[in-house]
Amino acid sequence: MAFTRYESLHGRTVVVTGGASGIGEAFVRAFSANEARVAFLDIQADVGATLAADLARSGTQPLFVPCDLTDIAALRAALERVRAALGPAAVLVNNAANDHRFDFDAMTVEEFDRTIAVNLRHVFFAAQAILPQMRELGGGSIINLSSVAWMRGVPQLEAYAAAKAAIVGFTNTLARTVGPERIRVNAIAPGAVLTERQRRLWFQDAEQIELARTRQCLPDLLAPEDIANMALFLAADDSRAITKQCFSVNAGML
Repeated sequence: MAFTRYESLHGRTVVVTGGASGIGEAFVRAFSANEARVAFLDIQADVGATLAADLARSGTQPLFVPCDLTDIAALRAALERVRAALGPAAVLVNNAANDHRFDFDAMTVEEFDRTIAVNLRHVFFAAQAILPQMRELGGGSIINLSSVAWMRGVPQLEAYAAAKAAIVGFTNTLARTVGPERIRVNAIAPGAVLTERQRRLWFQDAEQIELARTRQCLPDLLAPEDIANMALFLAADDSRAITKQCFSVNAGML
């Protein structure tokens, strides 16, 4: 699948969290294809280094910074490293997440806190750290990844869904706060995107995949690139009048 091309993204610094694999990898590839200066953070050091090397061979050179995003001090340091290397960020894609399933009756406080840290807390603090850079530029675009999980109600994802719903509330409120500074804040809620991880853990056979497909209005399965194309639009000047929105890219999933 080809990525949409936006001239306004050329040369802009873009930061993607959780960019080493899955939908995050599609974001990194999409912004690199648009000739942005791309940096991505991920805890998967080997996978991230491999992606960076692969893109370097194709003529682009993203900056990969290994980082545990649940360590806020490390997150702040990583974003400062990106700024020093690539300049102030015009775009932040808060993508990193983990949809690990838990039995609600047995979930511990530690498991809940970890779920919130992996799926929500870093979103808040990455935005907080990036805003001064966007103010320096006179504007910017923050794109937060939500999920259809909180809209549909998926068993064993109660804490994950709570975090993803909270991201929409955070998006709406931050958009109001920073809008006067021409900083836009939007969210994307992907549907059933069958990444390699999703296929390995939750969609292991053709029957499960077909069930996901039949819940959609459209017959084609979602690809990570479908989500990346929405992110490109929200990052580019073409969406200059769009903020405080959550776009569900889900093929009409019920």
